[in-house]
Amino acid sequence: MKFENKFAGMNVKQILVSELKFSRKAITSLKARPDGILINGKHATVRAMVNDGDILEINFDDVSSDEKKLVPSSSLPEIIYEDEEILAVNKSAFMPTHQSQGHFFDTLANSVANYYASIERPFVFRSVNRLDKNTSGAVLIAKDRIAASRLSEQMKQGNIKKAYLAILSGTLPSPGGVISTYIRRETESIITRCVCDRSDEGARTAVTEYEVIATDGSLSLVLAMPVTGRTHQLRVHFSHIGAPILGDGLYGTQSELIDRHALHALCLSFTHPTSSEPMKIVAPIPDDMKRIIEEHFGKELAEYEHQK
Repeated sequence: MKFENKFAGMNVKQILVSELKFSRKAITSLKARPDGILINGKHATVRAMVNDGDILEINFDDVSSDEKKLVPSSSLPEIIYEDEEILAVNKSAFMPTHQSQGHFFDTLANSVANYYASIERPFVFRSVNRLDKNTSGAVLIAKDRIAASRLSEQMKQGNIKKAYLAILSGTLPSPGGVISTYIRRETESIITRCVCDRSDEGARTAVTEYEVIATDGSLSLVLAMPVTGRTHQLRVHFSHIGAPILGDGLYGTQSELIDRHALHALCLSFTHPTSSEPMKIVAPIPDDMKRIIEEHFGKELAEYEHQK
């Protein structure tokens, strides 16, 4: 990445911290590389001043396949969008986002690593959002430290808007509304969450907006927009109001119609980390949910993503 004239009169550290929002770890990494910081093609320290007409070059490309020795899998991700700073993919169901105990080779991270290995590009997996193993849909990945930092800040500020498509067991009392509760970890569980009182230990506010798209009296197709980002928030919230997500055996009951919870991250809206242009990423609806939507709500709604 090169910058010319814009930062004249500042030293490199001021540029990295104040303007580019580099973390201390990222700056340390740059300092350790002989070509990490260059002014007019020559090595420079973070104390060096940038003068009018100078070219400051920051080389932050990843130099290894992954900081955690990520092994490429045999699969390739379904790419929705890609440019120099970001990658957006449509994660399939039954695939964890990150590695964990028992999942070292079958994650989205492994799949994306395989993609970058195929084009011989160094890679570190920096997902901006993450989805449960059985939730399908849009995952945004930053391709460098600057993009990761800026998108992470957007996420913290609530400026990355998320919309999920869910099929619920039952009907809702109104065509749209807001679910506002407190959520905490279930006692003695490391997985499940529950609605709780504000005074409970570990209680965190959780807010979900929703819109009913269609219902046939037994199932409801809903667009859900989480305002907060608590673990299992949508699953807990819809179960709490009496209409759990179809197939959710953890917060409702399993279903013969689908072998997972029917939840899909349909859309992510955010500001591009470099151009500042508004972006909207839409992930096609997976076949298992599309089949149920066609059978219960009509074929036109199975193409709902094209209306977003």
